Amino acid sequence: MSNLARKEPAIEVEAPPMPGAGAALPAAPGETLAVMKPVPRITIHAFCEQPGTGAAIQRAGEDRRLAKAHLTVHMGGIPAAIDQYQQSATPNLIMVETRATGAELFGQLGSLAEVCDAGTKVVVIGHMNDVSLYREMMRQGVNEYLVAPLHPLGVIEAISRLYIDPDAPPIGRTIAFIGAKGGTGSSTIAHNVGWCISTGMDEDVIITDLDLPFGTAGLDFNQDPAQGIADALMAPERLDDVLLDRLLVKCSDRLSLFAAPAVLDRDFEMDGDACESVLDIVREGVPCVVVDLPHVWAPWTKKVLLAADEIVITATPDLASLRNAKNILDLTRQARPNDNAPHIVINQVGMPKRPEIPVKDFAEAVGAEATLVLPFNPGLFGTAANNGQMIEELEPKGKTADGFRFLARELCGREPRAPKPARSSLFSFLSRKG
Repeated sequence: MSNLARKEPAIEVEAPPMPGAGAALPAAPGETLAVMKPVPRITIHAFCEQPGTGAAIQRAGEDRRLAKAHLTVHMGGIPAAIDQYQQSATPNLIMVETRATGAELFGQLGSLAEVCDAGTKVVVIGHMNDVSLYREMMRQGVNEYLVAPLHPLGVIEAISRLYIDPDAPPIGRTIAFIGAKGGTGSSTIAHNVGWCISTGMDEDVIITDLDLPFGTAGLDFNQDPAQGIADALMAPERLDDVLLDRLLVKCSDRLSLFAAPAVLDRDFEMDGDACESVLDIVREGVPCVVVDLPHVWAPWTKKVLLAADEIVITATPDLASLRNAKNILDLTRQARPNDNAPHIVINQVGMPKRPEIPVKDFAEAVGAEATLVLPFNPGLFGTAANNGQMIEELEPKGKTADGFRFLARELCGREPRAPKPARSSLFSFLSRKG
């Protein structure tokens, strides 16, 4: 089964004294799921004896990682499978549940083998955790043996192992950042978290800016690339490792940028399949891909968001953010039942003279506690933006940088290293003007 890690309590970043700052929020315990590659377009038939087994397999079939597969669940176990395939061709994968043992079990499997087409794989679901039984099944040609009761993630992982080349390049984790409304600071948080992962986790990171007309990733990292993600999205079939290297902008040894053009003299027609193709190629090259989504709701946005391994929703403590954050949470809970719940970041807490929803009330209303609470600190964030720097570069020992490192650790499930020294900026003179 996949490695699981417990979440740490939520963190609230302290700010310069301001009225109305929210209270710290403890994060709800949760699990960090290992990355599993999506299963290709295959047909799966399951023949179960127990309703609970069928329900677990059905829930697995609804998972995003089996979205391309066609799965049907039948009752009746191995005898029902044998009866059906005497009259019809077998699918790519057959899953059969049985309580039989010994000679009866292997007799049934032999009869099933007689009606199976070449290339069909078989997974047996049994009720005995017996190593010798497992070895004998493998010797007889069974592809996998699972012990009931099943968990949907165990089913997904078992199917993935059968159809994904173990020698293929590792697939990276995607972390999608989206604002509950415009102006919440989602892009700023995405860029800072990506920076913290690259500097503190010793991981290669690519930040993809999907806000093609208004993206700020280039500005935030003091870059002005001539090419970027728009060129890849226009012809995703041409994207390979060589072209990808040419389109990426290297910001540090471990951080690269897939920048948006940020121009208005071009029309951008976004396509969900093109986004999926481009992100799949990007994921093959690095262990972490930060996806900076714009605050627009379109079929492609929804597709990219729901396909991500982790989701971060940035909100401000107001009614519009509360409503929209709850809508996104409700959508993801329904569409991603086997994934971690999205992380909530409440930003700009304690803005002077602005009425706010208390952080505790916000969490109760959306049904999820915040992972990170960031206070209103325009001086720090404004200076970093004007300098083309990250918060960790500008104030590495500050509470805000601690908060970003905490969120990076929550998203990756790893302990960070000490931050690297700050890099110079073409606009660093702005921070020295008094």
